[in-house]
Amino acid sequence: MDKTDIKKIEFFKHNIDEQDIARANDVLRSIFLTTGKVVDEFETKLAAYVGAERAVGVTSCTAALHLCLLAWGIGEGDEVITTPMTFCATSNSVMHAGATPVFVDVEADTGNIDADMIEAAITEKTRAIMPVHLYGQLCDMKKIRKIADKHKLAVIEDAAHCIEGVREGVKVGQLGDAACYSFYATKNITSGEGGAISTNDPAKADLLKMLRSHGIDRSAGDRYTKLYRHWDMPILGWKYNMDNIQAALLIGQLARIEDLWKQRDAIARRYEEGFAGVKGIRLMKTVPGCKHPRHLFTILVDPKRRDEILTKLQERGIGVAVNYRAVHLLQYYRERFGYKEGDFPVAERIGDATISVPLYPKMADDEINLVIDAVSSVVR
Repeated sequence: MDKTDIKKIEFFKHNIDEQDIARANDVLRSIFLTTGKVVDEFETKLAAYVGAERAVGVTSCTAALHLCLLAWGIGEGDEVITTPMTFCATSNSVMHAGATPVFVDVEADTGNIDADMIEAAITEKTRAIMPVHLYGQLCDMKKIRKIADKHKLAVIEDAAHCIEGVREGVKVGQLGDAACYSFYATKNITSGEGGAISTNDPAKADLLKMLRSHGIDRSAGDRYTKLYRHWDMPILGWKYNMDNIQAALLIGQLARIEDLWKQRDAIARRYEEGFAGVKGIRLMKTVPGCKHPRHLFTILVDPKRRDEILTKLQERGIGVAVNYRAVHLLQYYRERFGYKEGDFPVAERIGDATISVPLYPKMADDEINLVIDAVSSVVR
């Protein structure tokens, strides 16, 4: 086949529409671009969607995780239990706070942290558990919350993939002390960059709002759109505040989020049917009673052929990614902590075998069929 005849199927296409652009344009034509009323509106609507008392907009999920650790008093000398099957931002945020990430292996069928292994990793230094809802599917939060309560630990959920998630009647963030979201370019709703925190602790939400803006006790909106009053800096904070432009892009997508999810879910189900029975492909499982946000659709292939398959799919015009290589085997973590192959074997098996294929609402029927046919053919 001539390369000019190959139809390119992008790995991801965002869902920003003309109304979102118009809303952002309204902000750009206004005087106030940074954190203000549009961010306030988005925070209110996000909290309502996930069923939390408060939400705080920030610049990324990494910033959200970092600030939550600081807000819950976790730092130097503390340990945080998390998973090696995630993007490196999860454990990096623990180190940004001055604490030490302690990895626990994952479930073979879901890639989520194995809750049955958490308790054995708890020491006198453990202060928090940071579960990651991999690909969107919630971890066993009932079990994790029970362990956390027993040992008086905070639970900070990495929900970068999981804004729509529900498991056994439990919504994302409902059993955690806080949940952290991503609005990065490839997320289910996006502002290019961006993140947020949800919590049912109003005092912590107020603290997080100070921490996201240098530790200052008055927001930019308060300082510049109202009668001037002197501000103070009672704590040391960071520069992590969401701006009105990002919030304007997100508000409309949040209103459409359930329709967007239904479209992704339908595509994922077609993939599951199309790949069922294909020799050489194993699929991750959805837990019964789980509303899976379908952030990513991954297949597992022979690790010895994974990179070859990636290349051949790209040659056929199929956008692909690897989500993720096991964090503990990345150079920094190997050199810093002495991790080696075999330390977390289940995470390693997934990391060596996984391929993510295109999944987004704008995919046409012929594109879905082309992905199924191309993947099946190359793997066979």
